[in-house]
Amino acid sequence: MINEIKKDADIRMGKSIEALKGELTKLRTGRAHTSLLDHVTVEYYGNPTPLSQVATITVSDARTLTVTPWEKNMVGAVEKAIMTSDLGLNPATSGTVIRVPLPPLTEDRRKDMIRIVRHEGEQAKVAIRNIRRDANSDIKALLKEKEITEDEERQAEEAIQKLTDKRIAEVDKLLAAKEKDLMEL
Repeated sequence: MINEIKKDADIRMGKSIEALKGELTKLRTGRAHTSLLDHVTVEYYGNPTPLSQVATITVSDARTLTVTPWEKNMVGAVEKAIMTSDLGLNPATSGTVIRVPLPPLTEDRRKDMIRIVRHEGEQAKVAIRNIRRDANSDIKALLKEKEITEDEERQAEEAIQKLTDKRIAEVDKLLAAKEKDLMEL
């Protein structure tokens, strides 16, 4: 019973960290990366479709992405989708190839990005702490129903706290890496 609660908490905390990683990859650093355009959707025959399903996205150099739509008639739609995304990018089209230059980040923008990164990290930590609270309340419920002893409850809560500390350390490591990435010129 206790092992199931710990396993469930571990899985849920892992999902919180994966969600944080996903959010951090959306944040633009100075370097080009194909995952930057992952959340961009294009109107494809009337349906919003992820850009990666209608075009090939490659990194041509450190500050330029190259997007090649699979169909010629999609070039305009893809260019418009990139332009209207919240990334602040200005694509340049030459034939069927769309080049997306990434402007260098200003100092103010870097600080804004770091603030956003820290906010996302805090959200992940809150989610992890909520999972800890849920697991501890499940353990207390088992104690109340006399299914476990007080010693088992204390050991289980300590194990869940260790798990929480480990996951929060992972979040801190991710945040430190992203902040370092943002501050590089």
